[in-house]
Amino acid sequence: MRFTATRTARAATATALAIPLTLGGLASQSHAQTPSPSPSGTFGPGCSALSQKADTSKDKVTEAAAAYPQLSQLVAAVVRARLNNTLDGKSDITVFAPNNKAFQNLTVSQVSSLLGNEAQLKKVLTYHVVGKKVTPNELSKGSFTTVEGSKLTTSGSGTEFKVNGKANIVCGNIKAANATVYVIDSVLQPPS
Repeated sequence: MRFTATRTARAATATALAIPLTLGGLASQSHAQTPSPSPSGTFGPGCSALSQKADTSKDKVTEAAAAYPQLSQLVAAVVRARLNNTLDGKSDITVFAPNNKAFQNLTVSQVSSLLGNEAQLKKVLTYHVVGKKVTPNELSKGSFTTVEGSKLTTSGSGTEFKVNGKANIVCGNIKAANATVYVIDSVLQPPS
């Protein structure tokens, strides 16, 4: 009797584990079959990797970015540069937000130089911010003045866009209360 009870318990445990795995597989299959979101909504290959809270549209941009673990290094840099209140105080801005992978692609000396020089850090971070709302329709051949004062450009079509010809928009058109966020895979450098 004890042997049968143990076998039954093991079978029940295996079934309990297999069902979520099977459902997860079905969910990912059905997700893969859905068409890409239109540029009027959130788009990009990296959107599924962003783990987010339900709705960031009512949060100011710094809090909205903090909801995405993949933007933690950007949020830390914004706080270190004391830009969080400045960015949260602006309305209808666009942030081209480097993800953690973008910061990891910098050399140790580049990171050290940025973090050791608050003025330079502010300059680099504000180069990622445009003082107006940029819609997906404007990304195909865009040229925008940043809060830093220099120009940045966007190019592409459909749901594949680049910033300054090198940074890919991996997830775009994320809404915050005062901003639109486009997550990018490179840290942009303002022109010298």
